[in-house]
This record gives sequence, structure tokens and C-alpha cells, in this order.
Amino acid sequence: MIKTAIIYNHRGRFGKDGTAPVEVRVTINRRAYYINTGVCVRPREWKFGQIVGREDCVEKNERLSIMLARVDRIVNERLADCSEDDINFEDVRKLVFSPDSRRKVKDAEDMLEWMKNEIDKLSVRKGTAAHYRVSVAALVESGIMRKWSDLSVENVHKWDAFLHGIRKHQTDAEVKAGKPVQYISQATVRNYHKDIKALLGRAMKFGLIKANPYDRMRGEIKRGDVETVEFLTKEELARIEGLTLREGSMLAAARDMFVFQSYTGMAYSDMQAFSLKQCRHEGERWLMAGQRVKTGVTYYIQLLPQVLAVVEKYGGELPKVAVQTYNRNLKKIAEATGITKRLTSHVGRHTFATRALHEGVPIERVSKMLGHAKVTQTQRYAKVLAEDVFGEFDKLGGPQ
Repeated sequence: MIKTAIIYNHRGRFGKDGTAPVEVRVTINRRAYYINTGVCVRPREWKFGQIVGREDCVEKNERLSIMLARVDRIVNERLADCSEDDINFEDVRKLVFSPDSRRKVKDAEDMLEWMKNEIDKLSVRKGTAAHYRVSVAALVESGIMRKWSDLSVENVHKWDAFLHGIRKHQTDAEVKAGKPVQYISQATVRNYHKDIKALLGRAMKFGLIKANPYDRMRGEIKRGDVETVEFLTKEELARIEGLTLREGSMLAAARDMFVFQSYTGMAYSDMQAFSLKQCRHEGERWLMAGQRVKTGVTYYIQLLPQVLAVVEKYGGELPKVAVQTYNRNLKKIAEATGITKRLTSHVGRHTFATRALHEGVPIERVSKMLGHAKVTQTQRYAKVLAEDVFGEFDKLGGPQ
């Protein structure tokens, strides 16, 4: 039996700079082999099986996922030719780092090299640029479209199939527990396509290509589950607020951050940038007009008592926690409170929006609170409430 996993510092040794390597572990019939990924981090930057607390953590975690997928692919290819006992792991190690495996083509016609260089010229946030690099890295790994001449609708479909085969990262504990392998969602797949489509759009603008294959595929790359709005009821939110947790723990910090989001509607990135110093005090009210980190659109909030309690606990700011760690702890909180919904940072924002509309706040004002550029972005919350209202008719009659 063969298992692969990402692990940190299995030898327990640190370099002079205090870092240790992150490796891919391949277990073949109870024998473990290790491949260094080239990523080294400090102990405080490795929690819950992933990199945290770094500006490049998203990019590096995706790099690790792609590296794991590469090892999986090579091992499975070898299994097609020999048995598990006959696999030469040194050959596998060489294949993982071979130029052919990494698909690094250096000729002047290489589309991928142009994409990598072009990302540095984009007027986007560091986090957004990191996402672009991750998408290009995945395209490199696929080996499907390397040159301009490779661009075609057929190859985009092959690239789509490759993306659907990328596994979600699993911690050591999840691997040991035998948790089934999961793959990235359709919404995540679409984000990869979105990045590559945008880069190809720039190439077309600059005259490097005559047509963008994505323009012939309108509607074929589905959005996935992004239209589904998950939110908590008053009773579910009260369960989270009333949960007894050890003060100073990561779980307590995650709970407090989620309460903050549920009563302000702030997105994760805006919450991480929040400071009480940005607010003004008018009478008994604390008010704030800020700009979204992601879009620059202005949003408006008032610090309600539940929010002030959280802000005062942390001295006017909120804990700085990587979004992956935050979401992982929210999952534990959901389990502790018996909430079956998939609890993420987005759910806090959705909870605020749906509750505001339910209480009769005009949709235009909710849109301003959330910092939406257009009211149409807010309308999906109204759609959810409409479906909820229609569902109430089932209680009034219908087929017996």
C-alpha cells in the first residue's frame, strides 16, 4: 500500500537560521521515503500541517500541494509498469526533479515564462499576485500548454481535467486516521482558469496571440458552489457566542473573530487590517468608514456591543491569524457546537448580510455596509431569504 503526505522536520533538526525542511513522505509497504520540497520554515510558521504567518503562505502551501500531486502522478505511473515492491524510489526522486517532470521549458517561445514575468507587472495586491503564480505553477506542472501554439479549446479542457485531480492538503493526523482523499472544489478550479484567462487576455491585447481559447468556452467552466450562501441562524450564532473556551487559545481567538465578522460583515482581509484607531467616537457610537483591502471600495460599520467586547479584549485590534488556520479552527468550533454547516470566514460575513436583510435593512444600505461595488453583488442574499420565505408555505398546507 502506498501513501503520500506533506510533513515537517521529520529528523528534528534545524539549520543555523532556525528553519527546518518540509518534505513529501511516501510510504510503500510500511517503508518511508522522503523528498525535500525545497521549502524551509521556522517552527512557529508550521501549524496544523500547513505554513502560516507568512506573506507567501498561500503560494507556498499551494506549491506543496502541487509537489504532492507530482509525486502521486509519478508513483502511479511507475505502478503501471511494476509492483509496489519493485518501485525504485531513487528513480522516483530523480523524476520528481527532472526538467521533464517540472515542465520548465526555457526557449524564447515559452508562454509560461512570459506569464511568470507578466505577473510582476500587474497592478494587484501581493496576495492576488501570489494566486496568479500558483495558477501558473499548476499550469507548468500539467505540461499541457507550454507554448502559444499549444493554446486550444481542447487543451483547456485537458487542463481542466488536470485541475480536478489536484488533491486537497491533508495533515498527518488526517492521513493516519484514514480520511478519504478530497480534491479541490469546482469554485477553486474556476479561480485557476480565471487567472490564466486574464493573462491570456493581456497576451491578446499585446498582440502575442490572435485569439483567447477561453472566449470560445463561455459558460463551459462552471462557477461551482460560489452562488450558495451559507449563513447561521440566530440560535446557531448564539451557540458559538456561548461556547466556553480557554482564554488565550487559538480556538477562543477564532470564535471571537467569527463573532466580530458576524456583527460587522467584514471580510477576513479587512478584519485582519482593522484597528480601533480607524474608528471615530460619536456620542455612544463607534463608527468607521474603511476601504476594502481586496477592491478599495468603501464600507461602513458601527461597532455593536458584541463587537466592542471583542475589540476591547484584544486591545483595539484582532489576532493576526492565517486564513487557513482560522478556517481550520472554525471547523473545530462547528463540531463542538453541533453545527453541521461548513463553517468558514465567509459564513460570518454571510450571516451579517442575511440577518440585516431579514431585519428590514434596505438592500442598498446593506450593500454599503459590506463594501459591494454593485447592489447586484448583494442580491444573492436577498435571493436566499426569498427561498426561505417560499419554504414557509409548506407549513401552511400542500399535499397531505
